[in-house]
Amino acid sequence: MVLEEDRLQALVRGFKASALFPIVAVAAFTGARRNEILALRWDDLDVGKKNLRIERAAEHTDKYGLRFKDPKTERGTRTIAIDADLLALLVAEREKHLRIMAGVPDGAAVDLSLVKLPAGALMFPNPPEPGESFSFTKLRNPRNTTKAFVRKAKGLGFAGLQLKDLRGTHETHLLDKGMSVPAVAARCGHDPAVMLRSYAKRTRKADTAIVDVIGAISKGALQ
Repeated sequence: MVLEEDRLQALVRGFKASALFPIVAVAAFTGARRNEILALRWDDLDVGKKNLRIERAAEHTDKYGLRFKDPKTERGTRTIAIDADLLALLVAEREKHLRIMAGVPDGAAVDLSLVKLPAGALMFPNPPEPGESFSFTKLRNPRNTTKAFVRKAKGLGFAGLQLKDLRGTHETHLLDKGMSVPAVAARCGHDPAVMLRSYAKRTRKADTAIVDVIGAISKGALQ
């Protein structure tokens, strides 16, 4: 399922009051895979350069449970540029974690530059159960994350939407707007040929754009 721009914006806004909001925003505006997003660490965010580094993914195995894994291919390891609004959202999320680490409430005046998060601190760690302390490094369950997304999305009027659909939506919008196939494939860690086959099934805008270009070239020649 691919969402039109206004529907995508409505979906993301609808998650603002949800703990999933930053995860949904990253999925919608980077094209990263769910398991890549859940494996992001704060060290992967470069505020100055405005980018995210994808170096690992979460996975669940029957034998080992939740753990990290390396990307399947070299394409999987990549750097994704992010816009100012998404950067601001992530910086605010990190501030929440710094306040938790320091034991100070929101709004309390404190110099957070003196606070350090634990090594390997995740951007989106598993939410603590009642009575549990906050863990900065515990992986969030991917399946449970998708289930929570589907329930919330359905309540917002997006029945049938999966978290992975935000990745396809991201790719489709970039390609529809004329971004080059290699650039979009590199951003999303895709094989260009595979991405194009998927894209061809999702949109007809590219065909329309081609017809418009050819029509401008042929104008007057066929009359």
